[in-house]
Amino acid sequence: MKKFFKDATSHIMTGIGYMLPLIIGASLVVAIPKIIALCMGITSLDPYAETEGFTHILYLIEQVGWTGIGLTNTVLAGFVAYSIADKPAIGAGLIGGALASSTMAGFLGAIIAAFIAGYSVKWAKNHIHLPESMQQVMPLVVCPFIATGCVALIMGVILRTPLAAINLALVDWLRALCSGSTSQIILALILGAMICTDMGGPINKSAWMAGNVLMTEGIYQPNVFINCAICIPPLAYAIATVIRKARFSEELSEGGKGCWVMGFIGITEGAIPFTLVKPSRLIPINMLGGAIGAAVTCLLGAHAEIPPVGGIYGFISIQNGWAYLVGILAGALFIAIVSTIFVDFNATETTEESMSEEDIEIAFE
Repeated sequence: MKKFFKDATSHIMTGIGYMLPLIIGASLVVAIPKIIALCMGITSLDPYAETEGFTHILYLIEQVGWTGIGLTNTVLAGFVAYSIADKPAIGAGLIGGALASSTMAGFLGAIIAAFIAGYSVKWAKNHIHLPESMQQVMPLVVCPFIATGCVALIMGVILRTPLAAINLALVDWLRALCSGSTSQIILALILGAMICTDMGGPINKSAWMAGNVLMTEGIYQPNVFINCAICIPPLAYAIATVIRKARFSEELSEGGKGCWVMGFIGITEGAIPFTLVKPSRLIPINMLGGAIGAAVTCLLGAHAEIPPVGGIYGFISIQNGWAYLVGILAGALFIAIVSTIFVDFNATETTEESMSEEDIEIAFE
């Protein structure tokens, strides 16, 4: 059972890795026309669906982005199934993901559909043995048929109603959570800490995925906190290499220059080489910095009416964007100051703990 859960986590992480370009590209294509429209004094592009001119073009571009966001469950399920059982499972996984969206089963339904598709193909490969002359039929006909049939029966008939009820109840609860001031701060603290825990690993990606799943349901606030926290660790160590240069080896000082760019774009992995110097101290410090930054952003009133764009430049897509920037800076300064108090980042200290980058980061392959 332990091996199954380990494999399951790996398959889900692979699916998320393939989904990353989709959700990032689609979010930008939604946000940019929205921002242009807001600069023109237009709060919604929907009234321009049947008109002509520049505003109609903005509407059409925005709709392309929403189409991409609508494919989130489809792509996720397809590539989770692909990770489990290769090409014969991908079609049934895509169908299951699309079915999860159309039946309101959501993210949970997409994951279940992917596992049904993937493991039914694995079962077929292990238990159905055709003559040598018919081996080519297995990946093209038999496996896809069995996988799609299982998805149709289980997802389309048996689990259709209960999964939709669970998903809708969960979305309603999260929407209520995002509307309360106290619960919103708690959410910010949790998401900020999760993002800065393993920087690209399963905890980070779980929080990131949760935000993007909610975005497909029209709930944007969690992504404000997530995008804020993503920028904090690399920016923090970039600042630290400047204000406490003597505490860093020459190699890490050079690495700090790249962290300016990673912090601006929003790539938490830029902080990994610094964190590996003393993970037992720096991971908690990173988590506190992420939680503080997200909470400050929340307390100062940053909120999103459109899908927020990641990175420091994402403030342009957020109401009270200055609060988003202040939150990032607060979290980054906390890590920059506290980390250099408790850890000397010179080369002699890197031997104190034996932990490799693989212990923190999971690669999507």
